[in-house]
Amino acid sequence: MKRLALPLVLLLPMALAAQSFSVTFPKEVSAQPLDGRLLLCLSTDPSDEPRNQIDDTMRSQIVFGLNVDGWQPGQPAVVDATAWGYPIRSLKDVPPGQYTVQAVLNKYETFHRSDGKTVKLHPDQGEGQRWNISPGNLISKPMKVTVKPGASISIALTEVIPPIPTPADTKYIRHIRIQSAALTKFWGRSMFISAIVLVPEGFDEHPNAHFPLIIFHDHFVDNFDDFRTTPPDPNLKPDYSERFHLAGYNRIQQQETYKFYQKWISPGFPRVLIVKIQHANPFYDDSYAVNSANVGPYGDAIENELIPAVEKKFRAIGQGWARFTYGGSTGGWEALAVQVFYPEHYNGAFASCPDPVDFHAYTDIDIYNDKNFYYLEGAHKREAQSAMRDYLGHTLITNEEINGYELALGDHGRSGEQYDVWQAVWGPVGADGYPAPIYDKVTGEIDHKVAEYWRQHYDLEAILERNWTKLGPDLAGKIHIYVGSDDTYFLNNAVYLMEDFLKSTKNPPYGGEVTYGPRAEHCWNGDPKLPNAYSRLHYNTMYLPKILDRIRKTAPKGADLTSWRY
Repeated sequence: MKRLALPLVLLLPMALAAQSFSVTFPKEVSAQPLDGRLLLCLSTDPSDEPRNQIDDTMRSQIVFGLNVDGWQPGQPAVVDATAWGYPIRSLKDVPPGQYTVQAVLNKYETFHRSDGKTVKLHPDQGEGQRWNISPGNLISKPMKVTVKPGASISIALTEVIPPIPTPADTKYIRHIRIQSAALTKFWGRSMFISAIVLVPEGFDEHPNAHFPLIIFHDHFVDNFDDFRTTPPDPNLKPDYSERFHLAGYNRIQQQETYKFYQKWISPGFPRVLIVKIQHANPFYDDSYAVNSANVGPYGDAIENELIPAVEKKFRAIGQGWARFTYGGSTGGWEALAVQVFYPEHYNGAFASCPDPVDFHAYTDIDIYNDKNFYYLEGAHKREAQSAMRDYLGHTLITNEEINGYELALGDHGRSGEQYDVWQAVWGPVGADGYPAPIYDKVTGEIDHKVAEYWRQHYDLEAILERNWTKLGPDLAGKIHIYVGSDDTYFLNNAVYLMEDFLKSTKNPPYGGEVTYGPRAEHCWNGDPKLPNAYSRLHYNTMYLPKILDRIRKTAPKGADLTSWRY
């Protein structure tokens, strides 16, 4: 990081009373005025910098956010009781006491889109839309303060987050990056999409071999973290996974990813290409792999620009019968969506714990019929609705709270978080050029006109139901869905509805599978023999037997079934 000399006042012990914070940045950091979201982070946890402790879990520390436009060097931006906060709504409600404070400017740039809209958003800088580590963002050094009503504390943004190094190719992990013509046109500036390709053992030694291609849909990744070529570190200090209630889960991860490498290079293992796509964008860490009014034509860019480039460079077979897709959570929705929207491009989708596939069950809310996203309303009472639950059914955060978290990080759908990207991808463009809200972020009131747009364009069950006569022949035998019956985000609710429709299909019957993991949380992916803590590390091997069987049954006459089975 770029470090500057701090003003003397910031080097002295801080024990000032505070009800507001005055934030500036010097010309040495930026001589130009800046736009963005100014985030003030307060923490009582000394284990890390405050900017790395803001999330939607019970452990989250405190953040307040406000917009700055044309913010000049040396000009104070005041964070006071009017700034939107999470998990404490207002700075005036922060309990008095000792805190570590840190400020971050998540920088916005102006985009002049081809639809005529001008918007200010944070362009991804290779980190996957993570404001706390995004290169170019400004941060202050953490400092101790005493919070209590009265005075104001001054903070200077004196550091710039440095660029992320470009990863190098290895024997098995390769990279490809292209400029997308479709996305460049939409966003009005150069836009790139990338892929990380896991090539098979013997790839370079068998130049005449051509391979089936599998797209592993996921969130933003900078490497193949589930592929390890060295044995587990015997000196690794074991951690504890609260998610899986397991001690030493870091050791388990190293062990299982090394086992995958051993399988990958073993004699007789199917030689295939596995691809992870990097499609972070100004709204989120990935695009959901579909065309969108707000996010742009990422579906066509991936299918018609990136994948052909991957297939050419890495010698894929390049035909629909030899392409497959899988993924979990966001990746599960993407795997199913690309199979539905591009039915001839793929020969099977394996979607685990997919994001809502029927918006009658948008997590635990029916956006078509319910009035409010935050509360279930009765004659004389209303009950807050949960956004997340633990394995015992405890509510971890409500719908209202998680949207308050997003609103602190950014208004106009600019938080870079889950609910904002759903409305960006699935919704129409609003009058101001930003995504039209599906519900009011403050009150939770649902806009049913926007919900109808969602139904027509991205409700996968509704699309299949309307178009099965046309789509069915191209999808029969290709749809496979797996979800835990106690999914953390209630994603099993929508799968129940999808299953009801799929089971009703005729001419042709859908011919796939829908399977549930009893008492399994997010993100169960279909292995009935292992707990989710292990099965989630086996994506790259667990569906291969079904993929190979599908190839055997459906490959056209004369298809290459041998060059890749060396």
